Amino acid sequence: MDTQHGTTAVAERSDAARNRARLLKAAGRLVAEHGAEHVTMEAIAKEAGVGKGTLFRRFADRGGLLLALFAEAEADFQDLCRSGPPPLGPGAPARERLTAFGCALIERIASDADLGSALARQLPRERRYPSETARGYHRHVSTLLGEAGVDGDRDMLAHALLTFVNIEAVDHLRHDCDVPIARLQATWADLVRRMVPADTDPEQQPAPGP
Repeated sequence: MDTQHGTTAVAERSDAARNRARLLKAAGRLVAEHGAEHVTMEAIAKEAGVGKGTLFRRFADRGGLLLALFAEAEADFQDLCRSGPPPLGPGAPARERLTAFGCALIERIASDADLGSALARQLPRERRYPSETARGYHRHVSTLLGEAGVDGDRDMLAHALLTFVNIEAVDHLRHDCDVPIARLQATWADLVRRMVPADTDPEQQPAPGP
Protein backbone atom coordinates (compact mmCIF):
# COMPACT_ATOMS: atom_id res chain seq x y z
CA MET A 1 0.00 0.00 0.00
CA ASP A 2 1.30 3.49 -0.89
CA THR A 3 1.01 5.14 2.53
CA GLN A 4 2.33 8.47 1.36
CA HIS A 5 -0.08 8.59 -1.58
CA GLY A 6 -3.00 7.67 0.69
CA THR A 7 -2.06 10.38 3.18
CA THR A 8 -1.87 12.94 0.38
CA ALA A 9 -5.31 11.94 -0.94
CA VAL A 10 -6.85 12.25 2.52
CA ALA A 11 -5.24 15.68 2.97
CA GLU A 12 -6.60 16.80 -0.42
CA ARG A 13 -10.10 15.66 0.48
CA SER A 14 -9.82 17.42 3.82
CA ASP A 15 -8.69 20.63 2.10
CA ALA A 16 -11.57 20.37 -0.38
CA ALA A 17 -14.08 19.91 2.45
CA ARG A 18 -12.68 22.93 4.30
CA ASN A 19 -12.79 25.05 1.16
CA ARG A 20 -16.38 24.00 0.49
CA ALA A 21 -17.44 24.87 4.05
CA ARG A 22 -15.59 28.20 3.88
CA LEU A 23 -17.22 29.11 0.57
CA LEU A 24 -20.72 28.19 1.71
CA LYS A 25 -20.27 30.12 4.95
CA ALA A 26 -19.07 33.17 3.03
CA ALA A 27 -21.94 32.87 0.54
CA GLY A 28 -24.45 32.57 3.38
CA ARG A 29 -23.12 35.74 5.02
CA LEU A 30 -23.29 37.72 1.80
CA VAL A 31 -26.78 36.48 0.91
CA ALA A 32 -28.04 37.35 4.41
CA GLU A 33 -26.53 40.84 4.19
CA HIS A 34 -27.25 41.80 0.57
CA GLY A 35 -29.82 39.35 -0.80
CA ALA A 36 -29.10 36.42 -3.09
CA GLU A 37 -29.84 38.42 -6.24
CA HIS A 38 -26.98 40.83 -5.49
CA VAL A 39 -24.28 38.27 -4.65
CA THR A 40 -21.66 37.49 -7.30
CA MET A 41 -19.16 34.65 -7.53
CA GLU A 42 -16.32 37.18 -7.34
CA ALA A 43 -17.68 38.61 -4.10
CA ILE A 44 -18.02 35.14 -2.57
CA ALA A 45 -14.46 34.16 -3.47
CA LYS A 46 -13.15 37.41 -1.97
CA GLU A 47 -15.22 36.97 1.20
CA ALA A 48 -13.96 33.39 1.60
CA GLY A 49 -10.36 34.35 0.90
CA VAL A 50 -9.92 31.92 -1.99
CA GLY A 51 -9.27 32.32 -5.69
CA LYS A 52 -12.11 32.35 -8.19
CA GLY A 53 -10.64 29.22 -9.75
CA THR A 54 -11.14 27.32 -6.48
CA LEU A 55 -14.73 28.51 -6.32
CA PHE A 56 -15.58 27.49 -9.89
CA ARG A 57 -13.82 24.14 -9.56
CA ARG A 58 -15.94 23.33 -6.53
CA PHE A 59 -19.34 24.57 -7.74
CA ALA A 60 -19.01 25.06 -11.54
CA ASP A 61 -21.33 28.07 -11.62
CA ARG A 62 -23.40 30.41 -9.47
CA GLY A 63 -26.44 28.16 -9.71
CA GLY A 64 -24.49 25.19 -8.40
CA LEU A 65 -23.26 27.18 -5.41
CA LEU A 66 -26.73 28.53 -4.64
CA LEU A 67 -28.17 25.01 -4.88
CA ALA A 68 -25.61 23.72 -2.36
CA LEU A 69 -26.33 26.66 -0.07
CA PHE A 70 -30.08 26.03 -0.47
CA ALA A 71 -29.62 22.40 0.64
CA GLU A 72 -27.74 23.56 3.75
CA ALA A 73 -30.34 26.20 4.54
CA GLU A 74 -33.14 23.62 4.32
CA ALA A 75 -31.34 20.94 6.33
CA ASP A 76 -32.52 22.15 9.75
CA PHE A 77 -36.16 22.21 8.65
CA GLN A 78 -35.83 18.73 7.18
CA ASP A 79 -34.36 17.50 10.46
CA LEU A 80 -37.33 18.96 12.34
CA CYS A 81 -39.70 17.13 9.98
CA ARG A 82 -37.86 13.83 10.43
CA SER A 83 -36.99 13.88 14.12
CA GLY A 84 -38.14 17.10 15.76
CA PRO A 85 -40.93 17.53 18.29
CA PRO A 86 -44.54 16.93 17.26
CA PRO A 87 -46.66 17.91 15.48
CA LEU A 88 -44.01 18.67 12.84
CA GLY A 89 -41.92 15.67 13.87
CA PRO A 90 -42.85 12.12 14.92
CA GLY A 91 -45.29 11.56 17.74
CA ALA A 92 -48.40 13.15 16.23
CA PRO A 93 -50.96 11.58 13.85
CA ALA A 94 -49.98 11.78 10.19
CA ARG A 95 -52.77 14.25 9.38
CA GLU A 96 -51.55 16.65 12.08
CA ARG A 97 -47.97 16.31 10.86
CA LEU A 98 -49.01 17.08 7.28
CA THR A 99 -50.93 20.13 8.46
CA ALA A 100 -47.97 21.35 10.51
CA PHE A 101 -45.56 20.79 7.61
CA GLY A 102 -47.48 22.91 5.11
CA CYS A 103 -48.27 25.68 7.60
CA ALA A 104 -44.61 25.89 8.63
CA LEU A 105 -43.49 25.97 5.01
CA ILE A 106 -45.92 28.79 4.18
CA GLU A 107 -44.70 30.78 7.18
CA ARG A 108 -41.08 30.30 6.09
CA ILE A 109 -41.80 31.40 2.51
CA ALA A 110 -43.51 34.52 3.81
CA SER A 111 -40.60 35.46 6.07
CA ASP A 112 -38.09 37.96 4.70
CA ALA A 113 -35.49 36.50 7.07
CA ASP A 114 -35.70 32.92 5.78
CA LEU A 115 -32.51 32.09 3.89
CA GLY A 116 -33.90 28.97 2.22
CA SER A 117 -36.80 30.90 0.68
CA ALA A 118 -34.52 33.72 -0.48
CA LEU A 119 -32.28 31.22 -2.23
CA ALA A 120 -35.20 29.32 -3.74
CA ARG A 121 -36.31 32.52 -5.47
CA GLN A 122 -32.93 32.73 -7.20
CA LEU A 123 -32.85 29.12 -8.36
CA PRO A 124 -34.57 28.23 -11.64
CA ARG A 125 -37.22 25.56 -11.30
CA GLU A 126 -35.26 23.16 -13.50
CA ARG A 127 -32.52 23.10 -10.84
CA ARG A 128 -34.66 23.38 -7.73
CA TYR A 129 -37.40 20.84 -8.54
CA PRO A 130 -35.09 17.84 -9.11
CA SER A 131 -32.89 18.75 -6.13
CA GLU A 132 -32.50 16.34 -3.23
CA THR A 133 -34.23 18.91 -0.99
CA ALA A 134 -37.36 18.93 -3.17
CA ARG A 135 -37.32 15.14 -3.49
CA GLY A 136 -36.99 14.88 0.29
CA TYR A 137 -40.10 16.99 0.85
CA HIS A 138 -42.01 14.91 -1.69
CA ARG A 139 -40.98 11.68 0.06
CA HIS A 140 -42.00 13.15 3.40
CA VAL A 141 -45.50 14.12 2.22
CA SER A 142 -46.01 10.86 0.32
CA THR A 143 -44.91 8.84 3.37
CA LEU A 144 -47.30 10.70 5.66
CA LEU A 145 -50.16 10.10 3.22
CA GLY A 146 -49.35 6.41 3.37
CA GLU A 147 -49.19 6.42 7.17
CA ALA A 148 -52.57 8.13 7.21
CA GLY A 149 -54.06 5.31 5.14
CA VAL A 150 -54.84 7.44 2.09
CA ASP A 151 -55.80 5.37 -0.96
CA GLY A 152 -54.90 6.21 -4.52
CA ASP A 153 -51.72 7.40 -6.22
CA ARG A 154 -49.92 8.87 -3.23
CA ASP A 155 -46.97 9.89 -5.37
CA MET A 156 -49.16 12.19 -7.47
CA LEU A 157 -51.24 13.30 -4.51
CA ALA A 158 -48.05 14.44 -2.80
CA HIS A 159 -47.13 16.43 -5.92
CA ALA A 160 -50.60 18.00 -5.92
CA LEU A 161 -50.29 19.10 -2.29
CA LEU A 162 -46.78 20.46 -2.73
CA THR A 163 -47.87 22.51 -5.74
CA PHE A 164 -49.96 24.66 -3.40
CA VAL A 165 -46.97 25.45 -1.20
CA ASN A 166 -44.27 25.93 -3.82
CA ILE A 167 -42.64 29.32 -3.68
CA GLU A 168 -44.09 30.62 -6.96
CA ALA A 169 -47.67 29.80 -5.90
CA VAL A 170 -47.32 31.28 -2.42
CA ASP A 171 -45.64 34.45 -3.71
CA HIS A 172 -48.31 34.89 -6.40
CA LEU A 173 -51.18 34.44 -3.96
CA ARG A 174 -49.64 36.74 -1.35
CA HIS A 175 -48.43 39.55 -3.59
CA ASP A 176 -50.70 39.45 -6.64
CA CYS A 177 -53.93 38.28 -4.99
CA ASP A 178 -53.41 39.86 -1.54
CA VAL A 179 -54.11 36.58 0.25
CA PRO A 180 -52.94 36.77 3.89
CA ILE A 181 -50.69 34.10 5.36
CA ALA A 182 -53.38 32.91 7.78
CA ARG A 183 -55.77 32.22 4.89
CA LEU A 184 -53.11 30.26 2.99
CA GLN A 185 -52.42 28.16 6.08
CA ALA A 186 -56.14 27.59 6.67
CA THR A 187 -56.52 26.48 3.05
CA TRP A 188 -53.60 24.05 3.38
CA ALA A 189 -55.20 22.59 6.52
CA ASP A 190 -58.50 22.27 4.65
CA LEU A 191 -56.80 20.47 1.75
CA VAL A 192 -55.22 18.02 4.18
CA ARG A 193 -58.55 17.43 5.95
CA ARG A 194 -60.28 16.70 2.64
CA MET A 195 -57.51 14.37 1.48
CA VAL A 196 -56.98 12.68 4.84
CA PRO A 197 -60.34 12.30 6.62
CA ALA A 198 -60.01 11.64 10.33
CA ASP A 199 -61.68 8.24 10.08
CA THR A 200 -59.00 7.01 7.62
CA ASP A 201 -56.04 8.04 9.77
CA PRO A 202 -54.96 4.84 11.56
CA GLU A 203 -53.67 6.80 14.55
CA GLN A 204 -57.12 8.36 14.98
CA GLN A 205 -58.92 5.03 15.14
CA PRO A 206 -60.15 3.72 18.49
CA ALA A 207 -58.18 0.80 19.91
CA PRO A 208 -59.65 -2.56 18.92
CA GLY A 209 -61.68 -4.36 21.55
CA PRO A 210 -60.59 -7.59 23.24
